[in-house]
Amino acid sequence: MDLNTLKTIASDAVDKHKDELNELSQAIWSVPELNFNEHSAHRVLTKFLEKAGFKVERNFILETGFRATYGDNDSSKPNICVICEYDALPEIGHACGHNLIAEVGVATGLAIKAAMDASPVPLGKVTVLGTPAEEGGGGKIDLINAYVFDDIDIAMMSHPAPFDQSRPTLLSYVSCKVVYNGRASHAAGFPWEGVNALDAAVLCYQNVSCLRQHFKPLWRVHGVITKGGSKPNIIPDLTELEYYCRAPTDTELDVLKNKISKCFESAAVATGCTVDVRFGERGYSSLISNNIISEIFEQNAAEMGIVLSTKSEEPTGSTDMGNVTHVVPGIQPLFCIGGIAATHTKDFQVEAGSSVAQMFTLRQARVLAMTVLDIFAKPELLTKIKEEFINDTM
Repeated sequence: MDLNTLKTIASDAVDKHKDELNELSQAIWSVPELNFNEHSAHRVLTKFLEKAGFKVERNFILETGFRATYGDNDSSKPNICVICEYDALPEIGHACGHNLIAEVGVATGLAIKAAMDASPVPLGKVTVLGTPAEEGGGGKIDLINAYVFDDIDIAMMSHPAPFDQSRPTLLSYVSCKVVYNGRASHAAGFPWEGVNALDAAVLCYQNVSCLRQHFKPLWRVHGVITKGGSKPNIIPDLTELEYYCRAPTDTELDVLKNKISKCFESAAVATGCTVDVRFGERGYSSLISNNIISEIFEQNAAEMGIVLSTKSEEPTGSTDMGNVTHVVPGIQPLFCIGGIAATHTKDFQVEAGSSVAQMFTLRQARVLAMTVLDIFAKPELLTKIKEEFINDTM
C-alpha cells in the first residue's frame, strides 16, 4: 500500500470522528480547569482514547497526566509523540485554546492509528501524551525529569493562534518575585519614622522601564505590583512585584536576569528597604523547531492549502514545549482558527469554543498526521532529523 493511500485513510479517519472530536473539545472548553487540576479534561480524554483502542495509562507521572500508545514496540522503528495540553487560564478560561490543542493531539493520534491498521507492514509507534499545566506550571518539565521522553524519537504538537506559522519564535522564560521590606509608620503623624516599601516598588518598576531602551529586540520583561500597601495613612512596610522575563536563548536570559537584578537592588538601596529576589526554578527553554520536520510539515500544509505566515521573527510567548525540544527533536507550529483575536484574551476564548474553529483544527490534525506518516515511510529521515537535533543542541 503506497504512502498516498495511507494519507487518505488517515484523513478519512479524522472526518469519520469529527463530531466526536468536536464534543471532546467542547467538553474541555466548557469546564476550564487551572494547571495541575485538569481532572475533567483528564477523564474525558483518557476515556475517549481508551474507547478508540489505545493503551491508556491514567494519572501518568502527574495526577492529571496520561500516556496513550498504539503500534509496534520494535525499538528500531520510530516512536512519535503527539502532545496534548488542556489547562486553562484564571478568569478567562480557554483563552489560549488548549481545548483545541487536545483535540488536535487526539485527532492526529486517531489518524495515525487508522493508517497503521491499514498498512500491510508495521510502521512504528504513536504516543499521545497528556501534559498538564503548561500555563506556568511546567508539567512537561516533570515528565522530562521522569525520563518519559527517553524512548521517544520525535515530539510534536500544534497551538491555535491568529495566523498559521510553521516555526514560531518562542522564548526562554523565567518568573521572578521581588519583595521589599520597609518599616510602617503613620503617614501624617510620624512619616520620618517609616521606610516606604511602596516607594521601592515604584522605583523598581521605573528602573526596569528605563532599562528597556537597552534591551535587545527579542528581550521581554513585564511585571505587576501584586502588593502595594493597605491604607494611604500607613506607610507600607511590605510590597511585592511579579515579573516574567524572556529572551531568545537560555544564555541571553541569564544576561537579562543579571541586568534587571540590579534594577531591583538599586531601588532597595535608594529607599533604605531590604529586598528579596527569587527567580522561579521551573523556567521554560526556547523552542527549537527541527528544520527537517518543519520542512515536511510545510510541504503537507501547502498541499492542504494552508498559507503560512512569514512572521518568524516575532515572538509569540513561551512554552514548556521548548524544554521538550531540547531533549528530543520536535515542532510546535501555530494554526489560525478563523479569527483575528490575540491569544490570552476573552475574544480568543470565544473563538476557541466556536464551531468556526473546528474546520481549522481538524485540518491541522491532518497535516500533523501526514507529517508523521512521511517520517514512518522514510526511515532515513529519522537519522537526519536526529543529526540535526544534535547540532542544534550542542
